[in-house]
Amino acid sequence: MNISRKELIRELDEEKLLRENIRKAISLIKAKRKEAVLTEAKAEALEEEKLRKAVRKLILKEVATSDTDPSPHRSTGINVLEDLLKKIIPVLEDDFKILTSNPEQRKSFRAHIINAAKNTIAPIKASENAGQESPDEELQEQDVEVKIGGKKAPEEDEAFIDIRTDQEKAGEEEVEISAEEEFGQGVSGGDLTGRNMAYSSYKKIEKNILDAYELLSDDEDKELFYDYLVTNLKLYFDKFEDELAGKLEEPTTPEYEATKQEQDAEPVESDTADEDVETEDDEEIDLDFEEEEEEEELELEF
Repeated sequence: MNISRKELIRELDEEKLLRENIRKAISLIKAKRKEAVLTEAKAEALEEEKLRKAVRKLILKEVATSDTDPSPHRSTGINVLEDLLKKIIPVLEDDFKILTSNPEQRKSFRAHIINAAKNTIAPIKASENAGQESPDEELQEQDVEVKIGGKKAPEEDEAFIDIRTDQEKAGEEEVEISAEEEFGQGVSGGDLTGRNMAYSSYKKIEKNILDAYELLSDDEDKELFYDYLVTNLKLYFDKFEDELAGKLEEPTTPEYEATKQEQDAEPVESDTADEDVETEDDEEIDLDFEEEEEEEELELEF
């Protein structure tokens, strides 16, 4: 059977068209699968965020400042901390929620307050640890102080000639810093408004923290007090941030987000899909007609 050049070209064109149709169908299926995966991932992320908030509320409920559960904790340190939180949390909440210009102010406020709370208790813990040193170590330190006590620094000697320039001397002079800058030492960067607000707020509660900690004598109570103070400050700041976010942004649900995404994507993708389907159907019909014509021609030749 001889096939003319025209028929061969037509068969090649048909095969090419068939391959294009297959590619389009594969691309459409991949696009729909990708969209389904993204929608599912977003829904899972929103569900996880809801779960985190629920867990956070449960944790805060355990150490709530209300008197709904009058039963004391088995640790004196936690009981003292609970009384302290009742005094300082309302103060921190009021000052924290004033900072609404941008989130960086609140991040800075949070970081400086937590750092200041640590710095308030750290010197007391250090002095307590120093008081537990052995008598031999204290004696050795005293001996060293006696040996070097009467020795003058070279600069204090009358015969010492200072060859530094005035500029070098001025550069070595101690630069005075503001109270806010001193308060912010130990926290790198951070918004200055948040730092200054934290300084003002912490002055109101610093004495409360010191008085509460100094009530405790048992080492375990002190450790629990310190650890849970820092933990609860972080948790309450998370709570305040969530409350602000709820006021500044409209709450949503995974179901709403998924439905909205489908509605937004439906007009564009449905039109494209219909066009692709119609094109494929038309091309399949054309191929059928062409195959029938080819069969008739072959019968005529025979």
